[in-house]
Amino acid sequence: MFIGNDRHEKDANNPSMPAHHPIRTIGILGGGQLAMMLAESAKPLGLECVALDPNPDCPASHACEVVVGAYDDPDALDRLAQRCDAVTYEFENVPVESARRIARTKQVHPDPIALETAQDRLNERRMFERLGIPAPEMRAVDSLDDLIEAAGSIGAPAILKSRREGYDGKGQSVLRSPADAERAWIAVGRVPGILDRMVAFERELSVVATRSADGSIAVYPLNENQHANGILCVTRSPASDTETLQPLAHAAARDILAELDYVGTIAVEFFQIGTGDDATLLANEIAPRVHNTGHWTIEGAQTSQFENHMRGVAGMALGPTDALGHAAMINIIGAHVSNEAQGTHPEARWHDYHKEARPGRKLGHVTVVEETPERRDESVRSLLGAVGVGV
Repeated sequence: MFIGNDRHEKDANNPSMPAHHPIRTIGILGGGQLAMMLAESAKPLGLECVALDPNPDCPASHACEVVVGAYDDPDALDRLAQRCDAVTYEFENVPVESARRIARTKQVHPDPIALETAQDRLNERRMFERLGIPAPEMRAVDSLDDLIEAAGSIGAPAILKSRREGYDGKGQSVLRSPADAERAWIAVGRVPGILDRMVAFERELSVVATRSADGSIAVYPLNENQHANGILCVTRSPASDTETLQPLAHAAARDILAELDYVGTIAVEFFQIGTGDDATLLANEIAPRVHNTGHWTIEGAQTSQFENHMRGVAGMALGPTDALGHAAMINIIGAHVSNEAQGTHPEARWHDYHKEARPGRKLGHVTVVEETPERRDESVRSLLGAVGVGV
């Protein structure tokens, strides 16, 4: 789905439209699998990428040049900036000051304010409040006394989340009763956080969208996500039964992109509350980057989230986001899948992140695109066995 703003209406069904832009080389802060896939998507567009990462053998090294250095190393940051026309990032824990240092001399997309917002859950929730986007009831907590008071106010069950650096279930602790406050405070490291009232949700949904510098927005179909041990396991798209929910998700994404004057791809995660005509969405969090729940777009959409991110950063027209069928993406976590096992699923596309195996680590993903939701789900059940994950 493509949404033009009031000032500029783009034709997203013509992504090959000539684009006159000065950006030819894009720097990427971070050299993980997202940077690798961004660099791969840039090549057909005539763009080059250079990544910054402390590890010379990072996944991005399989797709582009790597400047080796720490994310807060001024010399490394300056070397990256000198090599590029614009800079983006592939994960939200890049130091904000590093992005701002580069922004003094080069375009940085998304703007560092997006990093500053996403890195702090309280900033993120306050943005939702400003925009009128519903979210779970929460209280800010800076001390154990704050947590005890908040737990008494919100009630139980509730979940304590550190304000910073929590992902894939990290930095979180559940309070089954207010008496759990001290244990939860210790579990998250005695750091400032937010206390969320736990909500009885039907499923997690997410939307991926890209905004260009002129305000044009391309939005993908709503995704349905499943987790195992706190880590994303399966994403299905388009999600089923979202006729009333998808407009809500698209509107929230559009408002967030405008609020942050955002350029590039973003993901917004939601909880679905209720079913049928009573169903609605509560926003959970944003990711100011290409996102795991959008990996299906490489094979399953007319333009991948990675290509559209690079188009946005480079000032090119965004591509169409229509689904090509019923897609599913399954993460490969903790252990590699043998070539023999992969060979039993010729209909699937396997992606290797070139990482050493270790428990809980995302090592790759596999995608299928089928003509019907039923055939897709049959493939998912079979592939879950192949990758050794049960949900």
